[in-house]
Amino acid sequence: MPRRRRLRKVVAPPGFKGYKPYGHKENNRMVELNYEEYEAIKLADYDILNHEEASKLMGISRATFARIYESARRKIAKALVESSEIKTVFGNAHLDNDWFLCTSCHARFNQPESNTNACPICKTNNIEPIINND
Repeated sequence: MPRRRRLRKVVAPPGFKGYKPYGHKENNRMVELNYEEYEAIKLADYDILNHEEASKLMGISRATFARIYESARRKIAKALVESSEIKTVFGNAHLDNDWFLCTSCHARFNQPESNTNACPICKTNNIEPIINND
């Protein structure tokens, strides 16, 4: 019997519902990008975190993060090469309101299970809550 999947922490859902190729005839092909895949791309490529740091922020192992990141890259590449639409779907994500920002290294993270008031990346106590105004 397979293990139960842990939910992946996502700071916020993507600010878009999808992307369509421009200047190409309509086709029915679509690639579904999960929220956790979007979060992995954002953390690794946009926020420029290494896999270890990003995996801690998402509450998963480094190996799991690497698999999610690789899946996201393959989906985006497939959509670009085949001129397919990219649609975001919820997937196996957990959106949490109790997120914090480290004022030293600017990492965003959820309060860790150990309930310490320190950043999981740089270990400083300079953290402040992120207020979600959705």
